Amino acid sequence: MKQFVSLLAALIFAALPIHGAGAAAKNPPSKAKIAKAKAGKAKAGAPKPPVKGPKARRALAAAAAVAAVTAVSTIDYDGEQINFSQWQAVQEFVDEMVLKHGFDRAALEAQMRQVRFVESAVQLVKPAPPGKPKNWQAYSERFIEPIRINAGLRFWNENAAALARAEATYGVPAEIIVGIIGVETIYGRDTGRFRVLDTLTTLAFAYPEAPNKAARSVFFRAELENALLLARHENIDPFTLLGSFAGAVGMPQFMPGNILKYGVDFDGDGHIDLRGSTSDAIGSVANFLVEHGWKPSDTGPHAIPVDVAAHRAWELLLERGLTASLRPDELAAAGVVAPVALPSDRLYGLVDLQNGAEATEYWVANDNFFAITKYNRSYFYAMSVIDLGRAVRETRATQGL
Repeated sequence: MKQFVSLLAALIFAALPIHGAGAAAKNPPSKAKIAKAKAGKAKAGAPKPPVKGPKARRALAAAAAVAAVTAVSTIDYDGEQINFSQWQAVQEFVDEMVLKHGFDRAALEAQMRQVRFVESAVQLVKPAPPGKPKNWQAYSERFIEPIRINAGLRFWNENAAALARAEATYGVPAEIIVGIIGVETIYGRDTGRFRVLDTLTTLAFAYPEAPNKAARSVFFRAELENALLLARHENIDPFTLLGSFAGAVGMPQFMPGNILKYGVDFDGDGHIDLRGSTSDAIGSVANFLVEHGWKPSDTGPHAIPVDVAAHRAWELLLERGLTASLRPDELAAAGVVAPVALPSDRLYGLVDLQNGAEATEYWVANDNFFAITKYNRSYFYAMSVIDLGRAVRETRATQGL
């Protein structure tokens, strides 16, 4: 899944409408335009006068996000025509696909000659520049807002039967599924404009220099293999697969490997279609969560706000990874104070939601919260999924639904 998708990418796909892709494909931006956009972005990053108050700071953060999206709105989705089939590493990949999976060599080599190098994917996969403080409130306000809530309301109403069936089958509440699909793609509106074969090939064989380059190259090479297997299994042209800059596909933004592992034919038509079938998307999200630790028996709050003691002994509890591994008595001994008594037979993790210059929020979270982080390894992401789903549910309740 877009499990490693950057904040910048989220901004891009949340802000750019899916229509208009045809025009962009016919008229890709020139290098001069891209350079001009980058220059404008650099200029926009010049020091600004200090802003007072949390609301003003959040407004400034939102404005900066819009400016960032505008600066990269000339992004080249089409890429550059090069002959990947001449690369030694690609030739070895073709050899492996022929031997391991029985692909036709001539056909696969022909496909590799059609693949494009996408510099935009190389740039977008790079980590965000260091130094900018995290801000949960600014992040949350991008997702818990009227457009997404109203779209979620329509999605829930139109797919109520499939959501209820998924909840009954997997034990994942409808609101969590609704929250994930809403955060990911605004219910299918923004599923990505890159040809998956282009971006995966680019990142598999031309990943940018980074400490984790070797590992990421291996990952994307495997996902390229999975994309070709998926296309063959579903009998579709692999070049018709469109997705994010990192190769995530469909309404729930699954990587090809996760479609093969966790995708569900929830509408029973004999195909797993996360692009066109809302039922398949719903069932697949629920199945993914269960396979990554969702516990249907844990029906309590997924996260509970807490206070923390001034002695800061609890700081050591923040380094436990994305898992619930702490007993309530361990939390209390370290100075974590919950507003209600936590069940002694449950495990929790301590979560910090940083708010820039404002006070950090602290929460204790259960296994189900951390199951959501397996979808995207971020506390911000998991909390926004929970909050968006809750907001849509509450809106439905006001309408008697």
